[in-house]
Amino acid sequence: MEATGGTDQLVSGELVSVAHALSLPAESYGNDPDIEMAWAMRAMQHAEVYYKLISSVDSQFLKLTKVDDQIYSEFRENFEKLRIDVLDPEELKSESAKEKWRPFCLKFDGIVEDFNYGTLLRLDCSRGYTEENTIFAPRIQFFAIEIARNREGYNKAVYISVQDKEGEKGADSGGEEEKGVNREGEKEKTDKGGEKEEEADTEINKSGETAM
Repeated sequence: MEATGGTDQLVSGELVSVAHALSLPAESYGNDPDIEMAWAMRAMQHAEVYYKLISSVDSQFLKLTKVDDQIYSEFRENFEKLRIDVLDPEELKSESAKEKWRPFCLKFDGIVEDFNYGTLLRLDCSRGYTEENTIFAPRIQFFAIEIARNREGYNKAVYISVQDKEGEKGADSGGEEEKGVNREGEKEKTDKGGEKEEEADTEINKSGETAM
């Protein structure tokens, strides 16, 4: 029991250490592969949860933070003409783009929790988190673009696509069940037909015996 308790304490201590590490800015770590892997795993989990969310409900009604209105207002004030349905990586990652994004992001330091966490962002909002459709972005940048995609109706394409696929599966399943019912009905008719023929033969035989 003592050994188990010691192991639990060790694991708990490791989790606390990882949690603390992930709470620090990414640039604090250099190229530490363990930390990079922890960041990547956390970002992927976040992406999976978010994609399931916009696949399950009409995203126009989603609220991602307590300050969605402020984020959206500031975003469209600073990036009025930015195309968000299909992002151009240069609009996010080039030196000139970074200079424009930096003051926007810093406005939410202390307002949005973990505003500078690394997060996965889809380039084409009608598609999922594939390798070629994903880039790494600060959390506040993710919120700004995804809140705008939700409010402006672009993310609805994901919801519609998933619902259509589920509808097709349901239709196929229903068709197979109906075929099964029909097959059972035909079999039952055949069986009953055979029983009637046997009954008729019996009656004929009885009539023949009576006549004799």
